[in-house]
This record gives sequence, structure tokens and C-alpha cells, in this order.
Amino acid sequence: MSPILLKVSANGRHFTDQDGRPFFYLADTCWLLFKRATTEELDEYLADRVAKGFTVIQAYVVRGLGEVDPDGNTSLIGAVPFHDRDPNRPNEKFFRHVDEVVARANELGLVMALVTAKSWHVPGGRECCFDERNARTFGAFLGDRYRDRAVMWLPGGDSAPAQADAVWQAMSGGLKEGSRGRHLVSYHGDWLSSSSEWYHDADWLDFNTIQSGHTWESDNYAFVSVDRALIPAKPTVDIEPSYENHPVGGRPPIDSHKVRSQAYTAMLAGAAGHGYGALDLFCFFKDADGPFPRGGGGWKEPAFQHWRTACTYEGSAQMGLMRKFFDDRPWYKLVPGQSLMGSYKGEGSRRRTAARAADGSFMLAYLPEGGSITMRGLDGLTGSTLAASWFDPRTGAWREIGRYPKTSSRSFEAPSSGEKNDWVLVIDAQ
Repeated sequence: MSPILLKVSANGRHFTDQDGRPFFYLADTCWLLFKRATTEELDEYLADRVAKGFTVIQAYVVRGLGEVDPDGNTSLIGAVPFHDRDPNRPNEKFFRHVDEVVARANELGLVMALVTAKSWHVPGGRECCFDERNARTFGAFLGDRYRDRAVMWLPGGDSAPAQADAVWQAMSGGLKEGSRGRHLVSYHGDWLSSSSEWYHDADWLDFNTIQSGHTWESDNYAFVSVDRALIPAKPTVDIEPSYENHPVGGRPPIDSHKVRSQAYTAMLAGAAGHGYGALDLFCFFKDADGPFPRGGGGWKEPAFQHWRTACTYEGSAQMGLMRKFFDDRPWYKLVPGQSLMGSYKGEGSRRRTAARAADGSFMLAYLPEGGSITMRGLDGLTGSTLAASWFDPRTGAWREIGRYPKTSSRSFEAPSSGEKNDWVLVIDAQ
């Protein structure tokens, strides 16, 4: 399969492939993939993600300069990224391995969204090795080496720019230079942030990325809606929402409902796709690993699960159902429309969201806790008849509501209501 070379759509709202076809960004997060997976494990993991409908894999290129890094994990490939921790001296053994992983993912139709380096490695970090000059050189090295691969770049390393601003900007410029402008570039910021806060107007920033936070209260609508309103228009994606099985201060770990609710909310708020993560897959945890905490230490709970177990978490399969749901309609035509809801809209992490296709062909509403809803503006849809259905984001099942003559508004009652009883209302013009 030929690598997908992503571009930004003409209206600045979503991604397209090299032939102009809309590309749905659905990412799985495996930050330590280059260091932790054997060849056999890599093939098994990638095949599982493809089967579930993922289109992007998010991973770090440089996250630790030694064989044992600050994460506490040990690299299984036995190679460090740089000789003598010098970015001007990349270790060919390490990058040949990166080559192989990227190539294998591309062969399966996956795009790699690569964080160039962790914030540890820039000024202010515990393993600082970059300055402006070698950061630009390293960016150019990466851009050139993977120029013909399906790659997107994310400098920033999970941090606000702060004193490293000039270094990250230099690295971003190098990425553009090395790839000759073929690769899209954004910035991976820290907790509760969007790249738009710092770099929306930067000429190298092609799209925005959000880290909405790993908590029960995280509200990515607040971030996506802000990015959606910015000029010039650029795609935005919450690449780091709440991770499934992530501990939350003595409360139960993040579950699949929270994962689903963030995905549908982001899409109806105007995102170009969504990122998914499971805590255990982020570090590619294995039963024999240490010193990762296992139900104790700083994380307190939950115990880490083997990466194969994490692959079976229901939230990851439901992300595939979410992508199929949107792919069945021209999702890229959606325009956010909270005013389409005439009844209770909720707030924060329980907010209901709605959107309408720009051509009037359909309307959607996501109800994180089911219940009743009144939809307005139905007379703005095309055709004379409306067909309404409920979609179950847990199972992918449909329940037909009925067909109605077009009116300005109508009320609907979800099949169930209450905590974790989420439903998507679909109204198609016919």
C-alpha cells in the first residue's frame, strides 16, 4: 500500500489524502512503541489496531537518552538515539529500527504521528541535549529521512514552550525544511492546553492538537470549540483525552463511557478526528516489567495490565464503531450547532452536543446520559421527509424511530437514560 501523504482540506477543517479524499484521524497512543515492542509484538499490535479501525499511531521518537530512561522502562532494542547524547550524532542502529516500524505501519495503511522528543530534552529538562542549532538540524534530519513516509510531526514533547520556545520553533522549521513541506506539523502541548495557545499563527503549524486532560471532569468541547472559531481555519484534534484505565485520584479509573463521550463530543464540536489512549498501551506494559507501579506507588491504582489485555479494552473497539458511524455519512460537512437543541444542553463533561451537515442532508446530537431532547431547525434540512434513528455507541446497533413530515422542531426520547447510557440521535433528510 502506498503511504498516505496527508494535506489540509481547502476549507481548513479536516485532513485529506494526496488525492483529496477526506481522512478521518483516529489515533491510538503507544508512546513507547519504538523502544518496547519486538518485531513479533509490533506486527500483532498493528494488526489489532488496523482491525479496530484506527488510522494513526501516536508515538515518541526520542523519549530518554539512555537505555534506561526516566520513564523507568528499558529499551528492548538495545540502542540509544544519539551517540554521546549529541543530537548531531544520531545512532544509525536506533533509527534503522524506527525506519522499520514506520515502514511496517505505512504498509498497513497507518499514518505515524510522531512526537519528535520529550520535554526532558530541551532547556529546563532533566536530560537537556537540544539547543536552537542542533534542534533545527535534527528536525531537518527527521523530515528528510521520512520524507516519503506517511508521517505527521509533533514537536513539543508534552510541554508548554516556556524557555524552550526557540528550540521547538527551530525544530519545527527543520522538519518543514527536511520534508520539503510534504509533512504536516503541529505542537504537542501540556495538560489542559491546545497548540493554538502559542502557535496558531505560526507558518509551520498546519493543524492544532489538544491535550484535554486525564480526568473525569475533562471537557474537550471547551478546547475544540475555541480552536474551531480561530482564523485562519486549521484542523484540530484532541490527541490526548482521558486514557482508558487511567487512575484518577482515588476514584475508579477512566472507563469506556468517558472515552466515548469525549470522542463524540469532539467530533460534533468540529474536530477533524480524535485520539484514543489506554494507560497500559502508552508504555507497552508487560507482566515482567519493572519498576512500573502495579497497584501501588505513585499511581495507587489501577494495576497495570499487559498490553495485550489493554488491546481488548472495550473503549478501543468502540472507537472503531465511532469512526464507522461518521464514515457512513459525509462527516467532514458537519457544522457545530448547539442552538439546534431546544431543551437541556448540559455542561462540562455532561454536555450534549449537536451538529448539522452544511448541505442540510443530516443532523446529529450526542446525549452522554440519554434522556429526552428537542431538536430545532429541522426545517433547514433538505427534502420533505425526515428519518430519525438512535445509534448505540456501545454496540454499534441502530434503533429506528420513524419517518416524519418536515417540521421546525420535534422531541425525541432515547431508549434509555442515566449514567453511562449514551446515545446518538441521527436525523436524515429524505
